Amino acid sequence: MKINVWQKGFFLAILVMLLTACAGPAPSPNAPAQSQTKTIAVVTPYMANETTKYVIDRFKSEAEAKGWRVTVTDTAGDFNLLVSRIQDAVAQKVDAIVLGMGDPAQMTQGLEAASKANIPVFGIDAGNAPGVLVNVTSDNASLGKLSAETLVKAIGAKGNVVMFTHDPHPGVRARAAAAAEVFSAYPEIQVIEKKHIEVPGPLDNARKITEDLLTAYPESGSIAGIWAGWDEPALGAVQAMLAAGRNEIKVVGIDGTDFAKAEIKKQGPFIASVAQDFDAMAAKTTEIMEAYFNGVKPQSESVLIPGLLLTAENIK
Repeated sequence: MKINVWQKGFFLAILVMLLTACAGPAPSPNAPAQSQTKTIAVVTPYMANETTKYVIDRFKSEAEAKGWRVTVTDTAGDFNLLVSRIQDAVAQKVDAIVLGMGDPAQMTQGLEAASKANIPVFGIDAGNAPGVLVNVTSDNASLGKLSAETLVKAIGAKGNVVMFTHDPHPGVRARAAAAAEVFSAYPEIQVIEKKHIEVPGPLDNARKITEDLLTAYPESGSIAGIWAGWDEPALGAVQAMLAAGRNEIKVVGIDGTDFAKAEIKKQGPFIASVAQDFDAMAAKTTEIMEAYFNGVKPQSESVLIPGLLLTAENIK
């Protein structure tokens, strides 16, 4: 049977209609493009630290609530490995990298790789350096000053003081510098020891260091106070002091952890901690990152979150 020209045209029209129906309506030229899922790589050397883990977990929760994919890598204090992990994230073409604490000055090669790949790097309680778009952190100088002033008042502005520090962490380094400045303003206070606390394992390390200090300074009152750059070494010091019966020494920490608050409430040697607002840090980092993805760059390279002094009088 022959098909005339009119029949061919009719069948062709039917075929076009069927194909159009299967394809669905054409998108409007003004319709918004489908949003792509963002991939975020979080790298940290300090996941063993309770507060580091807390703030990273909070950020991960905030980011995943926006539909982003988040991976977390911990190098347990190994900064060479940390650089490699940043380079791995760059090779995977992630949309952003987050430094979960740690000194970016020790990550130069990784940050350079991220910069060349146009991958933004955000810091959470890390530090400022070329390659870090913005660092969201506590006002660490204020934390150090407030905690030191609290210790000065508790020891009557006189006596020997020991400081527990960790210079690889820019925040702790800034706190220690501010605390040392406070102590130097009091002629009857002498900082007799500055001890580096190891991470991982700050609680055990601080306990052992304090045991050695109590042996070196055996007389009651020979150490008036211990300033700790964060709560875990403060608790380690308190544990050693209680075991040795040296309850006269006053101790202050920083972070406002639950274990610190529990110890402060006992009204023993652990007299105060300055709480960091880690929830606010995580939320602010997510907010700044989302704005960046939408074309809005941070207005400043640092965002400082205030802290709060916690004592037995104001802990519920």
